[in-house]
Amino acid sequence: MSDDSRPYRTAAVIPAAGRGVRLGPGAPKALRTLNGTPMLIHAVRAMAASRAVSLVVVVAPPEGAAEVKSLLADHALPDRTDFLVVPGGDSRQESVKLGLDALPPGIDAVLVHDAARPLVPVDTVDAVIEAVRDGAPGVVPALPLADTVKQVEPSTDGSPEPVVATPERARLRAVQTPQGFDRATLVRAHETVTENVTDDASMVEQLGEPVVVVPGHEEAFKVTRPLDLVLAEAVLARRRANDGF
Repeated sequence: MSDDSRPYRTAAVIPAAGRGVRLGPGAPKALRTLNGTPMLIHAVRAMAASRAVSLVVVVAPPEGAAEVKSLLADHALPDRTDFLVVPGGDSRQESVKLGLDALPPGIDAVLVHDAARPLVPVDTVDAVIEAVRDGAPGVVPALPLADTVKQVEPSTDGSPEPVVATPERARLRAVQTPQGFDRATLVRAHETVTENVTDDASMVEQLGEPVVVVPGHEEAFKVTRPLDLVLAEAVLARRRANDGF
């Protein structure tokens, strides 16, 4: 089969090696439960819900790969999607790189998705994939900001921080995941960019490659603090009531 005729394949990498300190002591953040199911499983299902995703790679805590493999085996996941678990590194960037290294040949596009965004709708996932397939080297889902944003001079002694600028809110977006990339571009970014990294899209930007925005979704929020867990449970309850999810 020629390259022109073979199917376009997308894989998702989910870095889930973090401890989630802001959620307090206990299990790693990705293993905290929502409606009795670990957030990681919700995130994996969110990626696998897209028929365009043929492989999901979970990057597990270095000492917890066996536990994560057992979790995936214990929960119902789509038969059409393959799943792989690899040990992570000391940083998110290193973990994503390890996930990329585990991808087989024939993957054209890569999604990088936060395990702590367990409720992203499949329409958002598909929109990111479609934009990459249409030729964008990097794609991020994002929402307009509801709040005015101030740029400040950070305080080092606890004193009030002076405002130095008020960016134009209409030009700002709050970025979510999954972020999508042409595989070769993302691999090159992880091989060459090592500093000033805030997300994978910023690495691609530093290569000089364009990154575009598609509409995000309010349910793709990041579960970071205990109140976010309450909100996520409420979203799941509404989905069960409305859709039988």
